[in-house]
Amino acid sequence: MTFTETVLLALDLLGTFVFAISGVLLAARRNFDITGGLVLGILAGIGGGIIRDILLDRVPNALAHPVYLAPPLVATLLIYFIGQRTFRARIWIIVFDALGMGLFSLTGTAIALEAGSPPAVALLMGALTACGGGLLRDVVANEDPAIFRGTDLYLIPALFGSGLTILAERVGLLGGITSVIIAALAFGFRMLAWKLQWRVPQPMRQWSFRAREGRSRGKRLPSVFRRPD
Repeated sequence: MTFTETVLLALDLLGTFVFAISGVLLAARRNFDITGGLVLGILAGIGGGIIRDILLDRVPNALAHPVYLAPPLVATLLIYFIGQRTFRARIWIIVFDALGMGLFSLTGTAIALEAGSPPAVALLMGALTACGGGLLRDVVANEDPAIFRGTDLYLIPALFGSGLTILAERVGLLGGITSVIIAALAFGFRMLAWKLQWRVPQPMRQWSFRAREGRSRGKRLPSVFRRPD
């Protein structure tokens, strides 16, 4: 294993760990038990990578290398022993989520490129790895997925990190130090966007049915798939 491959593996495991922490912190905030924390940690830590590897028609890293199952377990035990210190965990959920997003935008893209994917596919696989685990975590925890909220940027920093990885690989500069810099830039982009409340353009007035049918903020629209009255 070359130095660059070793660094990418270390960053991928680190991304699994910090993403798992975000899942376990969310479970603690939602008053789930330790089993729920482990489930959310696993979903956040390895969910995006499993989806990526299935789409790339390769054995998922989490199954081929059982070491990937260790970070969610360690994260669960760590947060469990911290206990009451996780009560005000919102800011730390965002920080660890952004760390995982930055790391996975790099490693997911690098893995896709190594599998022979063209740049456009590698870009999507990197973003999927960076956002997929968080999406699964939020859906299972009954949270509005961060990727769907227009109040801050999430997918764009992931695409930014993935794009930088592709660019570095194309010019022959993708190495250990460059990988760390790319992950740090993607993380910084996400946190700066959150701090300054950067957001994507809001939908036009007639974009959503909610603008016409759900004037009240607390009113929920009926299910699209409900049988007609």
